[in-house]
Amino acid sequence: MTKTQTAQLTRRDVEEARARVGSRVRRTPLLHAGEIATAGEPATLLLKCEYLQHTGSFKARGAFNRVLAAQERGELDPSVGIVVASGGNAGMANAFAARAVGVPATVFVPETAPPVKVARLESYGATVRQVGTEYAQAFAAAMEHTQQTGAVYCHAYDQPEVVAGAGTMTEEILEDDPQADTIVVAVGGGGLLAGTLASAEGRARVVGVEPTTASALASALEAGEPVDVPVSGVAADSLGARRVGEIAFDTARRVGVTSLPVDDEAIIAARAALWEEYRIAAEHGAAAAHAALLSGAYTPQPGERIVVVVCGANTDPATL
Repeated sequence: MTKTQTAQLTRRDVEEARARVGSRVRRTPLLHAGEIATAGEPATLLLKCEYLQHTGSFKARGAFNRVLAAQERGELDPSVGIVVASGGNAGMANAFAARAVGVPATVFVPETAPPVKVARLESYGATVRQVGTEYAQAFAAAMEHTQQTGAVYCHAYDQPEVVAGAGTMTEEILEDDPQADTIVVAVGGGGLLAGTLASAEGRARVVGVEPTTASALASALEAGEPVDVPVSGVAADSLGARRVGEIAFDTARRVGVTSLPVDDEAIIAARAALWEEYRIAAEHGAAAAHAALLSGAYTPQPGERIVVVVCGANTDPATL
């Protein structure tokens, strides 16, 4: 059954996504990363190494679930395939999923998209169309393409199948460590947060982390509804959603999630620490969750088992 965008997602949706996607995504490791001093018993830090996922980010999970679900419902025309507006992780993930399923992918990006990202999309077999100078113009063109061709539109973070697919990561976390108390995730549009909440509800606490310069979730929670926010900063390429998704907002408000702010300096330091201590080449957005612990935005409790999700590695290693 097709859900509306604001339908409440549950763990059952995530379990269905996991069964559908199966071995098309990698089961990424959960790394025991050491202990954190507290006022009492040390807390345990674990890292979910989702940067090892296909195309270098968690986005492959939602992309596969969206494409396969559309195929099951008979919505996926193999002659026109899918369309997505994203030159970043979502675009690459959906192009990869489409190629694996054997259908074409058309990806709309702004004319300002870096040539290296365009080349990466094309390497996955996507047709890349550069339109306008901002994401909003590329998005409008993608929607027009959908209406004209019947291609299945794959949203970067605000569709039920995309969110449920992202939640499959949390199923792995809580299988590998059922005693995990807290899962810390970076928030951009909120797809990963919402999927994590749907999977973990009643089993583990979920904490969202946002850059101070791209606080779509915090602003929405304060306003009582999703609102447009200004976006800038070092993590804007992956966490720079101007408006949090409806699914993420509804889920976060229902469960009572708090968004923790981290500034650029903290994100840069956390990214450097992930490299120096674990040789993890994380993108800035993926380091935001770790920044919450290193900066003190999140204070571990004695004996707490904390899983920090390192969600992407599409970065230039030369900048580490």
